[in-house]
Amino acid sequence: MPPSQVQPTPPVQTAASAAPKAPPGSPQPVFGLRLACGLLGILLGAIIAGLNNRVPGLVLADVQGGLGFASDDASWLTTAYAAGELAAMPFASWFAITFSLKRFHVTMLSASLVLAAFMPFAHRLEVMLALRALQGLCSGALIPLLMMAALRFLPPKIRLHGLALYALTATFAPNLALWLASLCVEHLEDWRWAYWHVLPLGALALPLVAWGVPRLPMALERLPQGNWLGMALGIPGLALLVTGLDQGVRLDWWHSSVVAAALFAGGALTVLFLLSEWRHATPFMRLQLLVRRNLGLGFTVFFLLLMTLNTAVGLPANTLAHGQGFRLAQTAPLGLIVAWPQLVLGPAVALLLYQRWVDARHVFAAGLVCIGVSCWMASGLTDEWMVRQFLWIQVLQAVGQPLAVVPLLFLATSVVQPMEGPSVSGLVNMLRALGTVSGGAFIGEMLARRQRFHAEMLLDTAASALPALGQGAAHGVGAAGLSGTIAAQAAVLATADVYRIFGTLALVLVPVVLRLQHIPAPMTTPPPLQPTAVPVAPAR
Repeated sequence: MPPSQVQPTPPVQTAASAAPKAPPGSPQPVFGLRLACGLLGILLGAIIAGLNNRVPGLVLADVQGGLGFASDDASWLTTAYAAGELAAMPFASWFAITFSLKRFHVTMLSASLVLAAFMPFAHRLEVMLALRALQGLCSGALIPLLMMAALRFLPPKIRLHGLALYALTATFAPNLALWLASLCVEHLEDWRWAYWHVLPLGALALPLVAWGVPRLPMALERLPQGNWLGMALGIPGLALLVTGLDQGVRLDWWHSSVVAAALFAGGALTVLFLLSEWRHATPFMRLQLLVRRNLGLGFTVFFLLLMTLNTAVGLPANTLAHGQGFRLAQTAPLGLIVAWPQLVLGPAVALLLYQRWVDARHVFAAGLVCIGVSCWMASGLTDEWMVRQFLWIQVLQAVGQPLAVVPLLFLATSVVQPMEGPSVSGLVNMLRALGTVSGGAFIGEMLARRQRFHAEMLLDTAASALPALGQGAAHGVGAAGLSGTIAAQAAVLATADVYRIFGTLALVLVPVVLRLQHIPAPMTTPPPLQPTAVPVAPAR
């Protein structure tokens, strides 16, 4: 290894040893059909959590029309869910260990499904907001448990495939949501399916978890040791922070007293929460782990990568919807092109990382290059683009996402001790939710700013050109027609600018990724025993 890669850190643990320890007295479960079914149920629960977030947001106009809400009021439904989801993620793994994984997961999943079933029958905005926030809290607890369970139960020879399963929560579920949303409103023709579509998956996930996940003993003696002051600061702090980020573009950030108060109070409470976690003897998240290069630097890259992934499906779908008037059913192929290959590419990348000649940093860098190139290709869009023009862009996204996310998870989880697994799960999931919301807010703000800029430039150009065209041409164009043309072209140019920003960001991250600590591929078989030397009696 080159000298620049030598780190004065504790002994490196591979992903094969990064699982949290079982409570005292509970043996390591033997992996078989029953445990595989349990992990499948936990995976379905995590996918349900992602779909609960995305699908109702995509059909918000139909929900708003069905319930008779104003558009401004209905926008808070998405914010309420996102706030509850982020507030739950740092604490879920701790509670799963304390009350046992099976009990906690079944409870949270059952509550989320019950709320989904009754959500369409709440016709008052205040009730809907409370239910969505509670559903976000319950669903947000499901995603961290997938990483925790994969590292806890999977044997070394397939544990990287567990990380690939977790990667599906960032690469499969969000991209599949567009097709499911179109299914609910275009084919089933009932907006209530935006909430009910998770019920069949949940009916399958619940018995799988109840039957397949081992029944571990509770560790109630941990309750007095919890950082309850930190939780009292963290839950409202994170919820307010997400509220300010999610509503900032619509309410114009600091020009709104609501957004300003949410960002200020949320930021202050979150800082106090992190300080409390740093100083507490038994925190929910051990922030000191971030001083390790692959965690601190790797999670920073992960946060920026999640912001970039917002360009994969949401941005082109939004562009076609506003520019061409496309319905959800017409933009759904954009999501399917990215989503379905993840079921094959994720395990394939995990299998690649098991090869001793493969450097996970190089695989990660290749994924970033694919994402960056796709963004630069998309920056050439015009107002004549249809779904067909996005085909190869989406293919590059489909390939690049697992190439980036799976190696990142491997590099990060490979530098932690076994008992540190739940802390890492809380950290990575908090950043996951925060990165997704921040990415959406950044894209919305940049689109608004760049659209105003391009509209002013085009208007100045048009004002200079019309006198030269003559009075008849000026009357022929018409003020309304000119204004519409300028607005449409400004929106296209603004979208191209956003693609360039994220394309540049993805390529800039490549040398950063190569600075991560090299981690060799995990061993799938124990090393051969060394022959023991037999003492030879001295010759007489």
